Amino acid sequence: MTDASIVADRRAGIGPGRLILVVGPSGAGKDTLLGFAKAACGDDRDVVFPRRLITRQASASEDNEEVSAESFQRAVAAGDYAMHWEAHGHRYALSRSINDDIGAGRTVIANVSRTVIAAARRNYANAVVVLVTAPPDVLAARLAMRARSSDGLLEQRLARTVDESTSTPDFTIVNSGTADYHARQLVRIIKGERWDE
Repeated sequence: MTDASIVADRRAGIGPGRLILVVGPSGAGKDTLLGFAKAACGDDRDVVFPRRLITRQASASEDNEEVSAESFQRAVAAGDYAMHWEAHGHRYALSRSINDDIGAGRTVIANVSRTVIAAARRNYANAVVVLVTAPPDVLAARLAMRARSSDGLLEQRLARTVDESTSTPDFTIVNSGTADYHARQLVRIIKGERWDE
């Protein structure tokens, strides 16, 4: 079961900055592309890559902060998260500080669940959704190589579906070529440039 929540903010339509939500199936390579994009945008103070908070051990391929289930629940109760969701038996969140970055006109980019898209579009003035995906055989091979037992059975991750009617992307990157090429596509989206060249 997947549950998502975005904490209401006193500022309706948070902006003027952009919130870029990177979504897609497990194994699509979202964190790899985000890592390349973060390095490419490292000198731009107006581009922010917040760390996700997560109730499982962080891995080398992700820029996450591990928190205990108890700490996570306390932070939810205190309203410390801009958004939080559950997927694959773990809980994830983004700090409420992203609202200040967006309010200051910055672009915030984060890997999130597709289940938060509808609420994000309601709560943020400039929410942009980038779907990163790959062919099924590529997804299966990547997940098998990852072999992270805490994420559950491979078959369940591959079979997971999300109501696409509420999560239509603005951009789709089919990540089946080189990571460098697809990361450049993501950087162009972040910078508001033509991305599909």
